[in-house]
Amino acid sequence: MYSIRYCDDLIQPTKVVCVGRNYVEHIKELNNETPESMVLFNKPNSAITSELKYIQEDCRFEGEICFLIQNAQIEGIGFGLDLTKAGIQNKMKSKGLPWERAKGFDGSAVLSPFVKFNGKIETIEMQLFINGKLAQHANYALMIYKPNEILQEIQTFMTLEDGDVIMSGTPKGVSTYKRDDVFLAVIYVDGRIVIKEEFVVS
Repeated sequence: MYSIRYCDDLIQPTKVVCVGRNYVEHIKELNNETPESMVLFNKPNSAITSELKYIQEDCRFEGEICFLIQNAQIEGIGFGLDLTKAGIQNKMKSKGLPWERAKGFDGSAVLSPFVKFNGKIETIEMQLFINGKLAQHANYALMIYKPNEILQEIQTFMTLEDGDVIMSGTPKGVSTYKRDDVFLAVIYVDGRIVIKEEFVVS
């Protein structure tokens, strides 16, 4: 089982639950339809990694605010990259088929260490810089579905085990990437930095 770091512990999530199409501008940039209900999909434990690797030419990064679950509640906060094989995803979508081949492959959930969540959830904010330039920006106000709403919806049909991770969706600015690109993710709560993590593409 693959692990993530939470404070001073190593945690083994059974799964990563991802929210698709949770930001209006991201829906527009990919020319997707606005869903009538929450779009959810899973990444298996084998997708989890702390290293950002070059996958293939059309592989796209999607930066996301992530939450760690304990006792069926949001316990921790971190940053994640949902890596997507765009060509395969487009083919699957066109045929109405599942996305696992494009979303659930090994190494497709690149996760930072997590810290305990303290503060007002309405103040969460994420910035993702690539090679020193701001590429993505997310915050609570921009989310279509808010974190507690996401948690409640998942729990209507799926058990969240202790240590499971929710990836809450990506804002506009997704793109492909190349070897040696430098990603810097920053997450704020109550205006203070709680996560600052660098990834260099290998």
